[in-house]
Amino acid sequence: MICGHFIYSRAAGCLWNGLLLVILLIPARAQESRSKVGRRFGPAYDVARETTLTGTIEDVVTKPEAGGVGGLHLLVNGPQGIVDAHLGAFLTQETKDALHAGIPVQIIGAAMQLRDKEYFLARELNIGGRTIVIRSERGFFINPHGDHVVNRSKAAKGEQQ
Repeated sequence: MICGHFIYSRAAGCLWNGLLLVILLIPARAQESRSKVGRRFGPAYDVARETTLTGTIEDVVTKPEAGGVGGLHLLVNGPQGIVDAHLGAFLTQETKDALHAGIPVQIIGAAMQLRDKEYFLARELNIGGRTIVIRSERGFFINPHGDHVVNRSKAAKGEQQ
């Protein structure tokens, strides 16, 4: 019986230690989760740093380099040199098909340093007379099932397509 009692006590002790470890780790994981709020969908967009990038598409990058930011990128050649403009992953196929080297573009967005590299987070893409709204003024992607196209002539009358 002494041997049986010893085994029971040792098992109960292991169970108790495991439970104590779990209890101690839960607050640490919750704190870690809270510290990452806002990062899940990318970096915070700063509308105060918003500028307009004008140039010609040098390259369309569908698969970023290792460690880079995912989603579609345009390498735009303009007065600032080559700029990596991040468009995200939610454009329609029609818009993706319209993007190729040599096409002039105008992009409204904000520059951001991320993972030791400078990116231009596009909020609006102007191409071929169309304006595609990619992000809200707070930087959230608009419509995850396609892009939002604004017809400027109708927008002047207060209508949106």
